[in-house]
Amino acid sequence: MEAFKTFTGVVAPLDRSNVDTDAIIPKQFLKSIKRTGFGPYLFDEWRYLDHGEPDMDCSNRPLNESFVLNDPRYAGAQVLLARDNFGCGSSREHAPWALADYGFKVILAPSFADIFFNNCFKNGILPIRLSSAQIDGLFDKATGGQALQITVDLEAQTLTLADGEVIKFDVDEFRKQCLLEGLDDIGLTLRHSDEIAAFEKQRQAKAPWIFN
Repeated sequence: MEAFKTFTGVVAPLDRSNVDTDAIIPKQFLKSIKRTGFGPYLFDEWRYLDHGEPDMDCSNRPLNESFVLNDPRYAGAQVLLARDNFGCGSSREHAPWALADYGFKVILAPSFADIFFNNCFKNGILPIRLSSAQIDGLFDKATGGQALQITVDLEAQTLTLADGEVIKFDVDEFRKQCLLEGLDDIGLTLRHSDEIAAFEKQRQAKAPWIFN
């Protein structure tokens, strides 16, 4: 997992509540567990006018021009602005995989489904809870004639808008450090590789028949 770095990115405003994981990445795309290649199918049923299937060439598919990700203002967006209960529904980890593969690094919402919230941190995405009033204000700014850009500083726990407004946010300290150091569950385990190797050596000496 890549370490999270301070960046300035375009905000894509998805003005919908209760966006479930089947909307984020529909069920027909769950056959692969490679973690990559899901970006073109993110929000597939909202983003395209046809029905998507795995391994389709999305470059020639008819686009739903009214969907936010197809608006040229939000091309290359790295921050997703959403409403209440984002990521509800099934616990599929493919949802954060698809968001990350598309290029989203941060999701802003008043609330998240718990499992989705946890899965985001494990896949390099920073989900930030803000008040409904703060989210409303960001939607007002993000849906104007020009795209809103936000500088995200995880170390300082701040969002800085182009007009100079600074929004502080809370994040669990352990999860924050994991993102800053690029540590997922496997990375955390490998930090103890010396202890693991010592245990395996000791165990092999005490019970060699297990290793035969």
